[in-house]
Amino acid sequence: METLANRVFQINEPQTIAMSKKARELAATGIDVVSLSLGEPDFETPEHIKAAAIAAITNNFSYYTPVAGIPELREAISKKFLEENNLHYAPDQIVVSTGAKHSIMNAIMAIVNPGDEVIIPTPYWVSYSEMVKLAEGVPAFIDAPLDQNYKITAQQLQAAITPKSKAFLFSSPCNPTGSVYSKDELESLVEVFRKHPEIIIISDEIYEYINFSSKHISIGTFAGMENRVITINGLSKGFAMTGWRLGYMGAPKEIAQACEKIQSQFTSATSGITQKAAVAALTGSREPSFKMVEAFRRRKELMLAGLSQIPGIKCNHPDGAFYFFPDISHFLGMHFGSEKIETATDLCMYLLNEGHVSMVTGEAFGNPNCLRISYATSDEKLTMAIERIKNALAKLA
Repeated sequence: METLANRVFQINEPQTIAMSKKARELAATGIDVVSLSLGEPDFETPEHIKAAAIAAITNNFSYYTPVAGIPELREAISKKFLEENNLHYAPDQIVVSTGAKHSIMNAIMAIVNPGDEVIIPTPYWVSYSEMVKLAEGVPAFIDAPLDQNYKITAQQLQAAITPKSKAFLFSSPCNPTGSVYSKDELESLVEVFRKHPEIIIISDEIYEYINFSSKHISIGTFAGMENRVITINGLSKGFAMTGWRLGYMGAPKEIAQACEKIQSQFTSATSGITQKAAVAALTGSREPSFKMVEAFRRRKELMLAGLSQIPGIKCNHPDGAFYFFPDISHFLGMHFGSEKIETATDLCMYLLNEGHVSMVTGEAFGNPNCLRISYATSDEKLTMAIERIKNALAKLA
């Protein structure tokens, strides 16, 4: 008798988590490992947000809350969407969940039927394809190469659409590439979507604040997209609140109600304490977030300068998030002694074991010729990591 359901074997563990685990195991043996594998800000949650959570605990805000979120938080999110993004989502179109990942999963479960295709630009965040598979949908990938700055064109989008296309799922700023779609680039995609009103767009905007090029632009603001876009956001990246576990969506009312219904059977509401902290985050000062972004901007330039000095590595110039996604195909086929580097995963393991730097294979993100490097750590550690990577790669022949 088979104990486990088939769906367990149809998905993979996120490589971001797997590589972080391997790095911790190596560090536990006494080796100094620089971890560049997890997408987690190394900053502390701002004081006014922590104070709101402490006040909620002191005031015994410890009971069940509405599934979609407490009214004051949904109001705050609705106001944030309007004032910062020019998105018109009423409070009853907001669903608060246990992280942006949860919000995306809710959205996919609400709209995707077995056999439906979800178009995903590649490279993509590791969980997108697995989420679609869990909903019995079919990921339909569009390759966005380095020479396009890892962004798809309108022509590619049009060519990918079939009678089975149900949704389009993407992030901007992008994890893993740091690429940001400009207003003109989004407009060109929207022109295609206008010809295909049956397609729902899921826009992952969790890196909204970490944008070095221009003001963030939401695809839901374009004419004709008002009732077709599910906008995903959260607190983890822009407010340094990864462990608080709170994400949210704004969606057409029918979809928001469906997501609330689904969530009511899975998790119910997220932590009430976290929700109170979220109200303080969204209604309070953004100054701590802006200071964090400036640190990321400086680290990006440090990392870019260092990677550019390593022969064989090809980089784009990311405009957002806190990642590089360099092409490392030059090193595939090389050897370290009797060990042959055949894949990006092999190179990742080599750099971990020989260079003591952890990164994530590009295979996890849909591009087998790349690695993802997170620069969400100190300048000192980044400088050390660049030197270690350079020295380790120089040993390959």
